[in-house]
Amino acid sequence: MSDLTTRAGRIAALKAAAKERILILDGSWGVMFQKRKLSEADYRAERFADYDGQMKGNNDILCLTRPDIVADLHHQYYAAGADISETNTFSGTTIAQADYRLGTQVVRDINYEGARIARSVADEWLAKEPTKPRFVAGSIGPLNVMLSMSSDVNDPGARKVTFDQVYQAYREQVSALYDGGVDLFLIETITDTLNCKAAIKAILDLRDEGHEELPIWISGTITDRSGRTLSGQTAEAFWNSIKHCKPFAVGFNCALGADLMRPHIAEMARIADTLVAAYPNAGLPNAMGEYDEEPHQTSHELHEWAKDGIVNILGGCCGTTPDHIKHVADEVRGVAPRPIPERPKAMRLAGLEPFELA
Repeated sequence: MSDLTTRAGRIAALKAAAKERILILDGSWGVMFQKRKLSEADYRAERFADYDGQMKGNNDILCLTRPDIVADLHHQYYAAGADISETNTFSGTTIAQADYRLGTQVVRDINYEGARIARSVADEWLAKEPTKPRFVAGSIGPLNVMLSMSSDVNDPGARKVTFDQVYQAYREQVSALYDGGVDLFLIETITDTLNCKAAIKAILDLRDEGHEELPIWISGTITDRSGRTLSGQTAEAFWNSIKHCKPFAVGFNCALGADLMRPHIAEMARIADTLVAAYPNAGLPNAMGEYDEEPHQTSHELHEWAKDGIVNILGGCCGTTPDHIKHVADEVRGVAPRPIPERPKAMRLAGLEPFELA
């Protein structure tokens, strides 16, 4: 057994567990915060009491103002059967937090504290159940700006940010998550592959400067039935664009329920020579923007995926709760994880479509 008190030991344990069983990720954070019916005061607390503007809705700031709620949600998901829980840092960049006029120091604190809280809860569970370690994934979410697409329909070259600015924002985030104690990085809900590449470079540069190498999990988003990301790539083109970083896992999350996401996960399972991960929404939202898919419905769909051998990691995105995660964990327990295929060597490139030259 690895020394689970060290990050290297936990990473070794994570990789070993992935060979033995399907790993379970946590579910939605936003829907669980909404259920709490938090007030503006909860988001402000003493630190932001004099903040000029509305803070309510900035869920990441709860790492600083209501750490008790954040810790409780980690506990709920670990209790439900999650092996991996994400830090509450989905919008933890200076670019995303600019909507609330929050600067570099606050953003660093959000990420550091988000990681520290998650690490503390995972360590509590390790003390209670030493044979089942829990892992912490540093959540690196999308931005509200894109590098691949114009911000002005009349000017194809228009961009609100440069690659260097996006890189710097992600660099600050991954550095704080690392210092806070995460076991792996999760670049998630990717709509723009070029933004993703900036996040990847930030992580690889951290590694090149002597920091411990942490696994990278990359999760794109197929936005609709077209089978493409928002920046236009197919599943295979997306994989060809990011596989150079040799990710620990790759897959998709958000936008779709399990029924509509399945063909894209099946395609990724065919082409990716690494773990395949999926965490769909609880179906599609209703007219009120709420998710109606019950835990047993979600878990039944994901059990079929597991039985058919197309996944290694499963969890939930928008609308899913600890009850959804418990059902999924129960449904796939004992089902063998997807075997990782060996693909023949070839030159594989991508624009919006994949290109392969054997």
